[in-house]
Amino acid sequence: MTTTLPAVVRELEAHAAEAGWDQPARLFALVPTDDLVAAEPGLADLLADKRGGLTAVEQEPLKAEQSLEEVLLSAVWPVGVAGVAAIAERVVLPPQADDEVPTDPAAASAYANEHPDREEVRIVAAATRAGETFCAVRLRSHDDDASVMAGDNLVPGLLDLLQASLVEDPDPTDDPDQPEPSDEETQQ
Repeated sequence: MTTTLPAVVRELEAHAAEAGWDQPARLFALVPTDDLVAAEPGLADLLADKRGGLTAVEQEPLKAEQSLEEVLLSAVWPVGVAGVAAIAERVVLPPQADDEVPTDPAAASAYANEHPDREEVRIVAAATRAGETFCAVRLRSHDDDASVMAGDNLVPGLLDLLQASLVEDPDPTDDPDQPEPSDEETQQ
């Protein structure tokens, strides 16, 4: 059986559910299982049911002062990483509250945390270099496996950050906006 992206997300969501609520954000590299087993043959039996698919490898914990979004904006993944996944807990508000949210980040956070219609959620989102995405969302108020929502694009902002972190930096020597050096410049 290959481990598809939806299966990886569901596995991560179940793992996060076991840990309970009020957990810090977590980040995972998604690597081809066959590549992982080739590098670490001792894992072959443990990962036998994931051959041909992806395996989530947890990264170092985020520092207390770092937000997941900040980390993703500066993340650079090695070529062997086929995708990335994140687990984060957030407070969401109903759409009708959007116009009332203060622009100051600290005031917005306080407003969200005190809003009577707020909903605490745990998000597991993943994206691959090939452009595939998948999410699972669990509501704290409906904290059971049967109530977990899943789909390709449930949290588009987070998925965009995950996908952007997978884009390889272009080689600065291959900048198409830079003119090619003339023969005179290369002979100097």
